[in-house]
Formats: sequence, C-alpha cells, structure tokens
Amino acid sequence: MIKSEKISGLIAAPFAPMDERGVLACERIPDYYDFLEKNGIAGAFINGSTGEGVSLSSKERMVITEHWMARAREKKTVKIINLVGGTSYQECIDQAHHSEDQGVYAIALLAPYYFKPSSASQLAGFCAKVAESVPQLPVYFYHIPVLTGCHVPMIEFLKEASVLIPNLVGIKFTQEDFMDFLSCLRFMDGKYDMLWGRDENLLSALVLGARGGVGSTYNYAAPLYHRLIAAYDEGNLELARELQMSSIKMISLLGKYGGIGTGKAYMKYIGFDCGKFRLPIKNVSDEDYRKFSAEVDELQMGHLFSLV
Repeated sequence: MIKSEKISGLIAAPFAPMDERGVLACERIPDYYDFLEKNGIAGAFINGSTGEGVSLSSKERMVITEHWMARAREKKTVKIINLVGGTSYQECIDQAHHSEDQGVYAIALLAPYYFKPSSASQLAGFCAKVAESVPQLPVYFYHIPVLTGCHVPMIEFLKEASVLIPNLVGIKFTQEDFMDFLSCLRFMDGKYDMLWGRDENLLSALVLGARGGVGSTYNYAAPLYHRLIAAYDEGNLELARELQMSSIKMISLLGKYGGIGTGKAYMKYIGFDCGKFRLPIKNVSDEDYRKFSAEVDELQMGHLFSLV
C-alpha cells in the first residue's frame, strides 16, 4: 500500500532557469527552492509545462531533478513531484526509475500527445506501464487536454486506473470542467488527491472541495493565493472574490504579452530572473518588458507578490 498524504496549499510549477544562451542554469535551483520555501509553498511540480519539460532533453530533465532533490534532501520542506510523462512509455520508465533513485515525493504522468489515447482504458493502460515500474512511488496524472489533445474524462480514467494502477494517488486537473472535477473528488469516497491546475479560478475549485493546487503564478504571487484560501476558509467570500479578481487581472497580462513566456517576465519583475523560454515559445522583448512592467505597476499588487 502506497503511503501518501493529500497536499494542502500551493504547489508551484517552477520555471526552468536558463542563462543568456538558453542553457540550463541549475546553479540557481538551490536559491529557487529556498525562495519557494520562504513563500510558504508546499510542493514543486518540476519538468512540467511551466518547467519546459517537453522542450528539454531526457538528460536535461534528469539533471534538473538531481538539483531539486539535492536541495530537498537537505531541507525536507518542499515536496518534489517530477513530471516524467511523454510519448514513449519506455522513456517515461527511465525517468521514473531515475526519479525514484533521487527520492522524489511522487512522479506525474502525462497523456501521450502524438498518438493520442481515444479511451479511458487506453490512457490507463499507458500510464500503468510506467507506474508498475516504480510500484512503491506515488503517481499523479497530469490532465491538461488543451496541450495534450487527450480529452478523456477524468472520472472515466479513474474508474479504469483505480483497478490498473495501485500507486495512483491523484490528478493534477488543468481544465475548467467542474462537473468532471467534482465527480473525481467524490470518487471512491474521496480517495484521490485532486490538485486544481487553473490559478485564475482557484476559488471555484475550493468551493467544490479542493484543498491543493498546482500553478505557475504561485511562483511569483504566492501571498495572493494564501490570502485567497484564508479568506475562503474564514467565510469571507467578498474578499476571496476580490483576490481572485486580482489574480485574473494579473493573469490577463500573460496573454497580452505572449502567453506562458510572460511568466518569466513576472519572475524578472519580482527580482528572480529565470532567463528566457526555449523556442517555439514567444518571449517578452526588452521593449515589451518595459511596457509590461508599467502595467504590472498599475495593478498595485506589490504586497501580493512573492518575496525574494
């Protein structure tokens, strides 16, 4: 039986730190870990979308894992979940074995995004091939159909996976399907750890019963979401709505300045420069960064940003 606990609070999806040449700057990871710890982050979901896992080589992903775990073994305060998913289950198995050797808290799997599973049984079967190679390691599934193109309902996946994957402990749910999310929360008397993956509507997920979330904006705006969760827990829905609206305004600038690459602009803004994203992601130009910074200033959210 796998021993794992449901994670409450914020799990950040760290950016992959790069130098000016687009080479991994892993020497920044110990400070990154300490930065997340300082801002009350419960876990780090590494090598995911924000972490450019699909843009890195297999070796690079392993190196990132090694650096995060070197710090985690020292401090033991931030849980490390490593995304090992991809299109080849054999490569996923190699990543899973390496993750287990490094002592990660858990691994996460992704739907293969070239040859896409068309049914819950196919998806569960693929994940089972990886999970059974590390039977003592907790496994999460990362549901993000907007990027994988796999639109299998997660409640159907859980019905299959609950039989095939004994070490499955939960799902990172990155889709605005609240009906499916609640169905998964209630499945088997709430057995699975359902981590919400859309920062801009975290409040709605809390209402349904979510207690943990994984997100990129938790890197640079953790105080905002800590206050949002506290306001909800205290029954102060008006304040919780106000804070969620602040989140929406902040996140709207991501789209305005090019998408996910703007997340690193936010990190630069608060004083923790992670470099640029690799192609084909669009990065914020120097000229646009000046405009972006001025708009962030106008939000008057300095007190809600993470402390470096």
